[in-house]
Amino acid sequence: MTASEQAIAQTVRRADPDRYFSALFAPAAARPYLMTLYAFNHEVARVAETVRQPMMGEIRLEWWRETLEGARSGAPRNHAIARALSDLFIAHPLPADLFSAILDARAFDSSAEQFADWNAAERYGDRTSGNLMRLAARILGGGDETDTLAREAGIGYALAGFIRALPFHAARHKVYLPQDLLTAVGLSPDQIMAATFDVKVKAAIAQTALRAREHFLAAKRLRTPRALLPAFLPAALVPLYLRLARRRWFNPLRHSGDLPLHRKQMTLLAAALRGRI
Repeated sequence: MTASEQAIAQTVRRADPDRYFSALFAPAAARPYLMTLYAFNHEVARVAETVRQPMMGEIRLEWWRETLEGARSGAPRNHAIARALSDLFIAHPLPADLFSAILDARAFDSSAEQFADWNAAERYGDRTSGNLMRLAARILGGGDETDTLAREAGIGYALAGFIRALPFHAARHKVYLPQDLLTAVGLSPDQIMAATFDVKVKAAIAQTALRAREHFLAAKRLRTPRALLPAFLPAALVPLYLRLARRRWFNPLRHSGDLPLHRKQMTLLAAALRGRI
């Protein structure tokens, strides 16, 4: 592994350990390409953290859209991830539309919008986490045969992520729980952003966890080709995150929904050994 590849891998390990450790179960030759994909994802996912205005978020995402085009054409920008993307596209001519869908979905992060309903929230999860799994599976030699698996696993992982990131999103005055859910439990976005924890918040989290579990179970029922399993391994952590969310003492507005690294590593290892998420 080159110095640049090592630096990218370390960025992914620090910023996205779930995907980093999942990628370690892939063949050695594929790992740098997976790390490049995940580093790209980290960059576009953090755009909203670095801007104050939605317009600035759109400009940053457009920069990445142009960076992808340059990397795909063999003329990458002078940026470590851009150069790595160029190498990735030479080795694996991945579908441009999947990357475009990720960038389109990420515009929501820096906007003032809220998901109107579950369909919108799940569409976001599919276009972000789901498309990332589709791309990772293609790096590992797969095609569109696992698209349904990517949808279910991706949405399940994304919805569990909404719970995990609730304090972070609330601090940014951003709510990812859909409005129809909040209306159903009598909750307002302002209550979440004020970090006011009560039975209504608990009910909203319980419904989100239930929805995430449904998608995870749907993914688990689908066949996962062993060679492509590393692309979907992050979803194996969904039950672990949801178990934490169901704890009586757990306050999603105050506590991070993350878990000790060793527990996640053991869960990923167990899934890899049994050959399914």
